[in-house]
Amino acid sequence: MSGSPSSTALLGTEPLPTPHDYQEYWASALDVAQRHPLALRREPVDTGLTAVDVFDVSFAGADGRRVTGWLRLPRHRPGRLPAVVHFNGYGAGRLDPIDDLTWPVAGFAQLVMNTHAQGGGSTGHLLDGIEDPYLFYYRGVFADAARAVDALRSLDEVDGDRIAAIGNSQGGGIALGVGALQPGLAAVLAQAPFLTAAPLGLRLATNGPWLELRTYLEEHPERADAVARTLAYVDGVTSARHATAPGWISDGLADDICPPETARAAADAYAAPVTLREWPSAGHEAGATADRRGALAVLRERFGVELGLG
Repeated sequence: MSGSPSSTALLGTEPLPTPHDYQEYWASALDVAQRHPLALRREPVDTGLTAVDVFDVSFAGADGRRVTGWLRLPRHRPGRLPAVVHFNGYGAGRLDPIDDLTWPVAGFAQLVMNTHAQGGGSTGHLLDGIEDPYLFYYRGVFADAARAVDALRSLDEVDGDRIAAIGNSQGGGIALGVGALQPGLAAVLAQAPFLTAAPLGLRLATNGPWLELRTYLEEHPERADAVARTLAYVDGVTSARHATAPGWISDGLADDICPPETARAAADAYAAPVTLREWPSAGHEAGATADRRGALAVLRERFGVELGLG
C-alpha cells in the first residue's frame, strides 16, 4: 500500500499507507550518513565486571554526527561472536555500562546505542520536526541505528553475518526500522514497539508518548496531514512491510502505552517470517523476564548457538 496520508488517516484504525517515495527517502538519509567515515572509536570502561568487557564507543551517524554507545563483549571469546544492536525506550539513552548484561553473558557481542539527545533525565523528542519528514527527529535516529549495524560489522570480534536488531518500546520501533533499512540481519526482535500503527496508538493509548502527539494534534488540528505524512516514513507497520529478516514481536495485553493492537498490526504487515508473542495480563513490560527467555532462545536458534556452549 502506498500513497499520501491525510488527517483522517490518523483518526481511523487502518495503518498509514507507505509513502510513494519511501525507498528514495531512506536511501537519501543513509547516503548522507555514509559519506562520512565511520571513524569508530572505543575506550575500555572500568566496571568491576570480570566476565564482560565494556567499551565506551562512538561512530559517525546521521549527517556525520557522533553517536555514542556501550559495546559489551564476553571476556572469553573463542571466535567471532554473534551480535545484537540494542535500542532502548523513550528517553532512556544508553543507560549505565553495567545495565542489561543478558546478551554478553549469553555469549553475544552487544552494542547499545545512545539514542540522540536522550538519557540523563531528558524526555523524548517525538514532536521534533514532526511536520516535515526531512526534519523529523527519527529520520536521524534511524540513520544512526543503521550505522550502528555498520559499526558492529566493522569489529574484528563480530561475525557480520550474525547480527540481530533488538529493542523495547521506542527501541522496538527503531529495531523494526533497522530491519527495513539494513539487509542481511539474522533477526529483528521488537518488544512492545512504539512508533507503530500510529492511528491505533493515538486512539487507544492512555499513557506514554502517544499522548504527547494527541495533545499536539488537539491544539493544532490543521497540521494533522503533515504529521500523518511524516509518521508514515517511520511507522513500525511501514517498516514491517519492508522486513527481510525473521521477526519476533511481543506485547502485553494490558499495555496502556503501546496497546497490543499496534504490535499486532506490525506482525500482520511483516514481510518475512514472524512470531507474535502476546502476554496476558502483562503491561508495557510485555512478559519481562519470560519474554527475554523466549528472545534468547530465538537468537540462539538464529545464530546457531547451542545451549550450554556459549
